[in-house]
Amino acid sequence: MPREDADLFAEIGARLAICRSEIGVSQAAMAEAVGVSHRAYHSYEKGKRGVPVEALIKMQDKYEVDVAWLLLGTKSIRAGHDFDALQRIETSLDQYLESANIKIKSEKRGAIVARWYESHVKGREVSNDEVHTWIEFAKE
Repeated sequence: MPREDADLFAEIGARLAICRSEIGVSQAAMAEAVGVSHRAYHSYEKGKRGVPVEALIKMQDKYEVDVAWLLLGTKSIRAGHDFDALQRIETSLDQYLESANIKIKSEKRGAIVARWYESHVKGREVSNDEVHTWIEFAKE
């Protein structure tokens, strides 16, 4: 069953917020870098609007953002990847969320799992502090 545009925008918005956090820039700075108003960029992260292709290309050019991950999340993971690691990441995140009694939307959970897995594939350790920051961005 196809997803609704609003669901797609929310998923992409969550990944945008995580990505921007990792880069270490404000929404205003990101908006300026990609040539949109702060209000427009804010609406992308909130999942209210789709991100223009031109903005995605500028993000990739300026910050080396993984556009495939922004758009597709875990669906950009190809066969042959470490699915056991992906399962461990999902389990670890779910256990933490449950123990801390934190509720987040499934698309935002997916964004966190995808970013964590992508870091794993690139051989970069993800600290608990990073995961907690991602969760803070994902909370309502």
